[in-house]
Amino acid sequence: MKLKKLIFIMLLLVAFISCKKTTEAKQSDVEIALSYSEEELYRPNFHFTPKKAWMNDPNGMFFYNGYYHLYFQYHPESNVWGPMHWGHAISTDMITWTELPIAIYPDELGTIFSGSAVVDISNSSGFGEVSNAIPIVAMYTSSKQLEGTDNWKQTQSIAYSNDEGRTFTKYENNPAIDNNEIKDFRDPKVTWDEEREKWVMVLAAGDRIMFYDSKDLKKWNLLSDFGQGIGGHGGVWECPDLFKLPVLGTEESKWVLFVSINPGGPNGGSATQYFIGDFDGTTFTMDKDFETALNKEHNYWIDFGRDNYAGVSWSNATRRDGSKLMLGWMSNWDYAQVVPTETWRSAMTIARKVQLQKNNNGYRLLINPVEELTNYRSTKYKKENIVIKEDTKIIDSGAIDLASAEIQFNIPNLKETIYTFKLSNKLGDELLFGYDNIKKKFFINRKNSGKTSFSEKFANKISTASRTSTNKNLSGTIILDKTSIELFFDNGETVMTEIFFPNSPLDKLSIEPKDQEFILGKIEINKLNFN
Repeated sequence: MKLKKLIFIMLLLVAFISCKKTTEAKQSDVEIALSYSEEELYRPNFHFTPKKAWMNDPNGMFFYNGYYHLYFQYHPESNVWGPMHWGHAISTDMITWTELPIAIYPDELGTIFSGSAVVDISNSSGFGEVSNAIPIVAMYTSSKQLEGTDNWKQTQSIAYSNDEGRTFTKYENNPAIDNNEIKDFRDPKVTWDEEREKWVMVLAAGDRIMFYDSKDLKKWNLLSDFGQGIGGHGGVWECPDLFKLPVLGTEESKWVLFVSINPGGPNGGSATQYFIGDFDGTTFTMDKDFETALNKEHNYWIDFGRDNYAGVSWSNATRRDGSKLMLGWMSNWDYAQVVPTETWRSAMTIARKVQLQKNNNGYRLLINPVEELTNYRSTKYKKENIVIKEDTKIIDSGAIDLASAEIQFNIPNLKETIYTFKLSNKLGDELLFGYDNIKKKFFINRKNSGKTSFSEKFANKISTASRTSTNKNLSGTIILDKTSIELFFDNGETVMTEIFFPNSPLDKLSIEPKDQEFILGKIEINKLNFN
């Protein structure tokens, strides 16, 4: 009897342990599944993200031998900012990307902050002599924290590649530009000044931009500075860029200067402003009409949304029409390190084409998605002259997957009302965006778009941008990719980019007027296929 009782107790114990293990396994499986599901819910279909870990600013972008190269600020050991490396990815069309091994690692001079890379076709640097290769020369900021302090020593260093940017060798005489005085002294962007046949570099230095030149990419001469008391100064200046653009429809050309700023953006946190003027090889001078307009109202930003920062152009990639190509980091320092992804953090914007126009409003950049994106169009929905009454459904994901789509629309004969587009799901999440023709402002409202509580700054306000066009019709292009929206209004005259984190995919698009019906002249929706 005692033996039977003992066996019974043992059987119960085995059953309990087995049940407990099974329960633990199921709980673990659920946790893994939820984690995986969330990661895949939020990872974009076609915007570049690293496979794992933290990413911020785009760096060293150049085009050579059929490939667009993208380097980026990368912390491979964590999903938050830390010791910076240069991550690396390549693409043949700036849309689909292949991630490659880390290109540049920290060294005794410090971690590897932002910078640029150029194709030294004439081998002016001499770095290509040994292998008879055309060298790729990268210039970046070495940043080292001074022991026992919160201060950093920031200097400019050089590395070169003779295998088309796959691997780099550090220059033996680094730093190429030393610094013991300026606290924020970083982000060199090098460009070739064809008219004067020399290399020119712009460098962020606290509250201004410094200009340097060089004949060999090794020895640099300080020329001038620009920016003190000019434009936005709500935070430190960073990640400059300088390039020349033709003015559309004219024989004229102007120089464009990008300056990123954090904080101080038009809707809070980080953003990138621009200046139009002339560069004589030594000094950048703003165009007088542009300066007058800037002083009246500073609305010269490459993107008014909260999620496009540190954008710079590709070297060696000017289009036949003279336009430049650029890319930005699709996040904001206000909340980038706490967004609800764990395996990876941050994405890049869609690649964009930059042009310059002049009209009654003076000089203004036009920024639009690169044409290569149209090669991925598949299923199309097109409709004209839709009467919009109250909340009018346009389409849902049963017809076209709105998690990967390009939308073009036109609204003729604007009325004094608010035109609201709404992306929503059955859980009640909704992203609102559109145009308020009473206040003459575009807007994005992500207050009810899903997960927002991870940061009090993420959805604390509605982002807006003043319309500069006087056209009585409104046109726009919308790029949707799971958790991001990129809006290009009035042929790219006003751009807004923002990210969001719905609890399930936003799968319905509707439009509503505030107080009166209107005609949606045309809407065309293309599914973007990346399988």
